[in-house]
Amino acid sequence: MRIHSLPIQLVNQIAAGEVVERPSSVVKELVENCFDAGASQVTIEVEQGGARLIKIRDNGCGIVKEDLPLALSRHATSKIASLEDLEQVVSMGFRGEALPSISSVSRLTLISRISGADCAWRVNADGSERDFDPQPDPHPQGTTVDVRDLFYNTPARRKFLKTEKTEFAHIETLIQRMALSRFDIGFTLLHNQKEILSLKPAISQSEQERRVAGICGSAFIENSVKIDFAASGLQLTGWVGLPTFSRSQQDMQFFYVNGRLVRDKLVSHAVKQAYQDVLFHGRHPVFVLYLTLDPSLVDVNAHPAKLEVRFREGRLVHDFLFSALHRSLADLRPGHSVAQQAESGSLPQTQAVADVKADNVVWLGDSKTPQQSRPASGSAYASRLPQQASLPLHVEESIQAYASLYPKSESVVRLAQSEAKPLGHAIAHLHNVYILSETPDGIILVDAHAAHERVTYERLKRQYQNGTVPSQPLLLPIKIKVSVSEADLAEDQHQFFLALGFELNRSGPETIVLRSVPVLLSNADVETLIRDVLADLIEHGMSQRIQERYNEILATMACHGAVRAHRRLTVDEMNALLRDMEQTERIGQCNHGRPTWVELSTSDLDKFFLRGQ
Repeated sequence: MRIHSLPIQLVNQIAAGEVVERPSSVVKELVENCFDAGASQVTIEVEQGGARLIKIRDNGCGIVKEDLPLALSRHATSKIASLEDLEQVVSMGFRGEALPSISSVSRLTLISRISGADCAWRVNADGSERDFDPQPDPHPQGTTVDVRDLFYNTPARRKFLKTEKTEFAHIETLIQRMALSRFDIGFTLLHNQKEILSLKPAISQSEQERRVAGICGSAFIENSVKIDFAASGLQLTGWVGLPTFSRSQQDMQFFYVNGRLVRDKLVSHAVKQAYQDVLFHGRHPVFVLYLTLDPSLVDVNAHPAKLEVRFREGRLVHDFLFSALHRSLADLRPGHSVAQQAESGSLPQTQAVADVKADNVVWLGDSKTPQQSRPASGSAYASRLPQQASLPLHVEESIQAYASLYPKSESVVRLAQSEAKPLGHAIAHLHNVYILSETPDGIILVDAHAAHERVTYERLKRQYQNGTVPSQPLLLPIKIKVSVSEADLAEDQHQFFLALGFELNRSGPETIVLRSVPVLLSNADVETLIRDVLADLIEHGMSQRIQERYNEILATMACHGAVRAHRRLTVDEMNALLRDMEQTERIGQCNHGRPTWVELSTSDLDKFFLRGQ
């Protein structure tokens, strides 16, 4: 057959196959146009899951009458004019394909009015890009796009739509995600004339947190850390969930690049690395994060629907994200909120310590508790005693009152008079497993083995990272067959491997020879490890596999070196462990992602016994 040009409407329908996957795709494109129009309020009205009606109204700048036909024409836009503009796109839309593509598979009406105009103008479109006849309309300033009977002229596409409930669920999720990207805009969502979502603009920090809580749940805000990190021209803001607040699915992960919601393998890899040894197996972190960088450093034109981006300096972005998240998680120490409360003078009065005796509990102040023996030789906490300091006045008063009632409890008094610490001071060792600690705010329970494991693990990592990597030569060097590109990379990265304890040389076009390995990895499958590292370097430009393997071994060492469950701890040992916990990074979880401590406030305790009700 002879080569011929396709009809314009067919061209737009082909383009619609890339841009319009389902009703939510139409909503995404049209709402992004509202963003670019400078709207402060967007209303989305949907019927029958979007199959019957999608109506998007905004109060933005509007479109002049003469430009309405162009707005419905392929590759016509007001957002770029040259290649330079394309290389540093700051608008959400810019390709000029959405409206003509949507109009080619639906019955579309466009109504718009600019500021100062006598009236609005309305046009209808069918994707043919002809026969436009603007008609006056009383529409207020802004734009409305009315999309009816989606895929009415492409029945094969319509068959692939899911149920009304499912299609609307996609739209609702999309609007929630878009609402997280633009706090300065109000959103209203209606389905079958019923209001589903109503969000006012959120300008202040508290308003933004309320919007996030409304979409992600209040528990997310209560169990997240606010991030604001900047370096090398990059800025990362938002919220990341605590490792203990994780999910079984990746359904609460929102990442925005210059305000655009994206999915990116590089970002996912950096987040995974940051959470690598604090997340329980099979769980996924939750976050709402915003990355801001020079538009020229990111290509947003890598995907027809603009769902993916390509970073020009991928390694820089990866390292920045990893460092920001890793540092934020590492800095989570017990007592931050307690310290803030103490500064404001809002610490509640300390509750009296119960004078209780039990076979499996070591109670301070119990006159019948046997004399504590000295810790065994070599104990990490044997010689460390809690520092003495003064408590707030109201706490001192409660101590003296308690002492007058129970003069035998001298050890309790001495302990309570010591400095108020975030994790408090040990009262008992429950079942020889859990440390019970009292704080001015309530009580804390600590899994001694899990906490000691994290303390030891972090200490081993610091010691290992601060020293040279000990290496040992192999009695018989290992020949590894690889591809030419991998052999080239191994040769180029000789110093990289050497710094990690591997002596790796090239001995042929497709052969490398491993002559020495780190002492810690002498029993590992080093051949597979080298192959995996080379694959990572080719794919991502970086690899954490060797460091992960080191961490696995150090974690095992820490687990074996940690205090064992059911070993009775002395008071000094328990308090010294609490003090170490307060100084240890990522102390909230053990090396396997299990929580190390929990807190019950005095108000929580009061609720158990209906006090004050």
